[in-house]
Amino acid sequence: MIATLAFRHLLVRKLRSLFLLLGFSLGVGVMIVLLSVGQAMLDQSRDVSLVGGGEVTVLPQGIDVEAMRTGGIGSMFFGVDRARFLVRQVFGGARHQNLVRTVSPAVEGKLLYLQRGDRVLPVRAGGEIPSRGASVGSGLNLVAGSWRDTPADSAYLAPTSQQLYDELDRFHIPPVADSTWGEWHYFNIVPSENEWWYITYLVGGEIPRDQHNRAAGGRWGGQLLVTHRQADGEYRRFLLREPSQRVQLDTTGADLMVGESSVTQRSGVYHLIGGAAGSGGKVRIDVTLQPAPNRYFPPVELRSDEFVSGYVVPGLVAHASGSICVAGRCRKFHQVPAYHDHNWGVWRDVTWEWGAGQGKRLALLYGGVYGPERKQSDVGAVRSPFFLSLEDSLGVKQVLRFNNIHYTGLRRTRSHPEFTAPSRFDLVATREQDSIHLAVEVEDALATPSNAEGFRRAFLQMRGRFTLRGRVLGEAVSDSGAGFFETYVSPR
Repeated sequence: MIATLAFRHLLVRKLRSLFLLLGFSLGVGVMIVLLSVGQAMLDQSRDVSLVGGGEVTVLPQGIDVEAMRTGGIGSMFFGVDRARFLVRQVFGGARHQNLVRTVSPAVEGKLLYLQRGDRVLPVRAGGEIPSRGASVGSGLNLVAGSWRDTPADSAYLAPTSQQLYDELDRFHIPPVADSTWGEWHYFNIVPSENEWWYITYLVGGEIPRDQHNRAAGGRWGGQLLVTHRQADGEYRRFLLREPSQRVQLDTTGADLMVGESSVTQRSGVYHLIGGAAGSGGKVRIDVTLQPAPNRYFPPVELRSDEFVSGYVVPGLVAHASGSICVAGRCRKFHQVPAYHDHNWGVWRDVTWEWGAGQGKRLALLYGGVYGPERKQSDVGAVRSPFFLSLEDSLGVKQVLRFNNIHYTGLRRTRSHPEFTAPSRFDLVATREQDSIHLAVEVEDALATPSNAEGFRRAFLQMRGRFTLRGRVLGEAVSDSGAGFFETYVSPR
């Protein structure tokens, strides 16, 4: 009886029946698709090439996930740059502690070769931190023995101050001996609004691979360069030169000795000792500098064949205490604003744009390098991407990109009137939906002409006040402060 009524209904209500059948077919089709996706996800979750645990997997930008799974050419040799910085601060830091429970760094499927006697076998190897792997459900099922975090694992996740700054701030040996190689510690210290110091401990020249073997390399040595901007606006310079026999550098940390002058770092505190001579007499430095927690920028390096340019900022925001004496007259200060960075590379015809400043809530850092192939038209230049980083008390808030800096106006420079400085400049940096406008009013500028043959440019060091306006991570940004800025200019 029920079957008879159903068939008669189909015959009498043809359009309604067709609509109901179409809806039923769509429902069945959607269910089949969902079941297929679920099965695919289950299969992938068991795939050895994709196992990672957790809820979110972070991969290098542009990586082809399917090629990585199947072992295609696009999956070879990939890695996440500055992974330690991402684990400690970007993902695993205090900024996202309410969102991210744990971060588990891992290396998967790397090709290694195992040799025993004359036999060589290709093997696939991986690595992770045991406690973190277990916390995201990707820990190994041990057949025997134990697998626990080592001291190296602990240092990767939460280094001591000494370990962190040794890792960030260390000296390098050039890949080949090059007379234009240079590496230096740079500090600036601001005892008062109208007075500041530029202090540079530098090594350079044909540093041998074994820098302890003084006979193995060519000519190289060290310098201490000190520039004092006095409250009356005048500049005084001081210089110390030492041969390689009186220079010691540390490739595992920040320590450097140039004659009797030195930089040492202990538990994140830098101690600067130095002496140099100039037209104003002799200068003596005895200063301690302590970077603020989380206010650092990790090492970045630009490479092109034999061209190398590296940069790290251990102290974007720092405070300095101590004394600097000139001709026996000492200037003592306590907890005044300071800054520290470290540069290394080949500097033949290299120029750069750079700036750093401290505002009420944010600190900023921007920069970019033009390599030695730069021409007047900038065609064919080796150029690093220009970046602008904003940092607060929790560390890096955002890193944005920009292409150009717009310089306008003219103002005199100290010492060399044939070179002029801009009176103001600005840039716009973006990243997806984020955008920041930085505007700087230049208050003081010092020009230092290059001694390189055929390089008719001057190094320009500027002091100015800045304003920041824009939007970052869904929040409006508005801040202002003072900073130091650098560029290169040609003579008028």
